Amino acid sequence: MTVDTFRKEIERLITEAKKRGESYIDIKSGEVHRSVGGYPGKNHNMPSCCQAMYSLKKPSDEIIYSPPKGKGATLKIRYYL
Repeated sequence: MTVDTFRKEIERLITEAKKRGESYIDIKSGEVHRSVGGYPGKNHNMPSCCQAMYSLKKPSDEIIYSPPKGKGATLKIRYYL
């Protein structure tokens, strides 16, 4: 899985939240990776998932929780729509 694979899934989640009329969506890296596949598992690619999440973060968005090293299954970002 590539950063682009995760980016597309995050963009899909954001689009769906916009369609529902929500003002923001909280996205957690572990949930994104599970929906794409390969997590949990030996060959997971959590660093790429987190990289995709950070790359889509706008200055107005908020990091709700960041693991100690910045990348992990508990990374949670609030994306404002």
